Amino acid sequence: MAGRIRDVDIALVRERSPIADVIGEHIQLRNAGGGNLKGLCPFHDEKSPSFNVTPERGMYFCFGCSEGGDVITFVEKIEHLSFGEAVERLAQRAGITLQYEQGGYVPRRDHGERARLIEAHKAAAEFYADKLLVPDAAPGRRFLSERGFERADAEMFGVGYAPAEWEALTRHLLGRGFTAEELVKGGLAKEGRRGPIDRFRGRLIWPIRDATGDVIGFGARKLLDSDDGPKYLNTPDSPLYKKSQVLYGIDLAKREISKRAQAVIVEGYTDVMACHLAGVPTAVATCGTSFGEEHIKILRRFLLDQAEFRGEVIFTFDGDAAGQKAALRAFADEQKFVTQTYVAVQPDGLDPCDLRVKQGDAAVRDLIASREPLFQFAIRSTISRYDLRSNEGKIAALDAAAPIVAGIKDVGLRKRYAIDLDRWLGFMDERFVMQRIAEVGGAQQGRPRRAPQAAPVDPSVRVEGELLKLAVQRPALLGPRFDALDPQAFTAPDHVTLHKVIVAAGGVVAGAYGGREWVDRLLEHAHEEGARGLVTRFAVEPIQADAHAEERYAGAMLAAIEAIAVDRAIAQAKSRMQRLNPVEEQQEYNKLFGELVALEQQRRVLRDRAAGS
Repeated sequence: MAGRIRDVDIALVRERSPIADVIGEHIQLRNAGGGNLKGLCPFHDEKSPSFNVTPERGMYFCFGCSEGGDVITFVEKIEHLSFGEAVERLAQRAGITLQYEQGGYVPRRDHGERARLIEAHKAAAEFYADKLLVPDAAPGRRFLSERGFERADAEMFGVGYAPAEWEALTRHLLGRGFTAEELVKGGLAKEGRRGPIDRFRGRLIWPIRDATGDVIGFGARKLLDSDDGPKYLNTPDSPLYKKSQVLYGIDLAKREISKRAQAVIVEGYTDVMACHLAGVPTAVATCGTSFGEEHIKILRRFLLDQAEFRGEVIFTFDGDAAGQKAALRAFADEQKFVTQTYVAVQPDGLDPCDLRVKQGDAAVRDLIASREPLFQFAIRSTISRYDLRSNEGKIAALDAAAPIVAGIKDVGLRKRYAIDLDRWLGFMDERFVMQRIAEVGGAQQGRPRRAPQAAPVDPSVRVEGELLKLAVQRPALLGPRFDALDPQAFTAPDHVTLHKVIVAAGGVVAGAYGGREWVDRLLEHAHEEGARGLVTRFAVEPIQADAHAEERYAGAMLAAIEAIAVDRAIAQAKSRMQRLNPVEEQQEYNKLFGELVALEQQRRVLRDRAAGS
């Protein structure tokens, strides 16, 4: 049985796994100021980014769903791994050989299920790629050559060949130490009469990779007339591969998608290859399924698709009826993007691969450049089915297109397309068209609902929060004054809990060195339920001050919270005085009055310091 990973190795894995690089393999991160990065959360759907990463402390936190942690936690959650498996995954990425306290070096067979399946797929991809060079793979090489692909292109995309044998891959992987159960579970083999047999035989093979570059499945194209299976065959859903959540080519395209703020959706593996080779490196394709909501989620994270940022998603479809139908299906999902969505249609029905063969690389680039807005395409495709030479045909076309226009959420855009629709139909009566759209499309009248307003934050609670952020992120700025604060200075339940953690860790004086080391110490003392999440959140949440002004800001927050404590003391003194008789209890009354005067003077000093620091 494997032993426990040594603490020194875990620390080394964290050190050599920059959190921004690891998370950046899954989502697009943008500078959020103050050394922080921000992106769309991969753990829940959101329209604007609330997922924050702080490289300085190696932490992340989402203020939308409260997921947070360090680089190991992220890999655990995003890959659905155990802690040990996540450490192993990062160690492999960083080229670190782990040692275990009880078991020495851990053999590969002791790794977790996902890691084992990843290794099996990697070995299978290498096997298939090697077999593309054998004589029996001639039909596969011919298929590639006829579509304009050279040997170097096949190597770039890892294209391979599955021998037309029952157990070629199975024998190879069993010989590499993988079990029959693993091969079947991963979709590499299926059960035969006398044991596992290869799932793909006599086919051209494309490895399908996730965003990090790991092979998680395969797509296989029929080559032989004797093969009575479908033209394309894909890996079945497995612990690694979910077809509704996979985009072929995302590993190669993700950086260009982020850089260019553009994603091109094509229909097949050869189309992806053709686009990339022709100078459209943002192309991806679905794998045996139509483009859907899960694919949108993947792209949005790399596009950083939000209200403040306008990118573009371009769908390519054939110009025939089937292509138009596919484009209209895509229209149903269009408004789940904030980006501008387009359609690029080749009138002669050529897909990007055939277009490249017949007309060259420039034609593929021109196809993408000739894109038209998806709303426009959907509306014009709809009205093209009607005879616009008669009033009856025009009205029928208007009624058919009205729901599309009425469904546009952006009011301004909806009005512009209503005007365009009037022009395309030839009514020249905008008011009539808009009224018809409202009636037939069922457009809602009246004012849109207002989003619920967030409850105002108590100023004293805000001060508590800012001070605790400083205590976690910049403890040296607070020093003994923070540690001398009365625990009752903190009133919000989360703030009370976090203050207890800081005290248990020795106070900010003990954390004067700050950085990741101080956060780790706080995490060690975060024993109450939810306390670790609070430490992570306050380690990541930006301080509301510029870096050059943090020292003055810390002084202001300390003075402010001390002033709040004095406010409470003043209120208590006044309450006690009100209960006294100034004549009969003169001595005690005068004493309280003197205390009140001193407290008022102290409050003025603190208020001035809080305002002017």
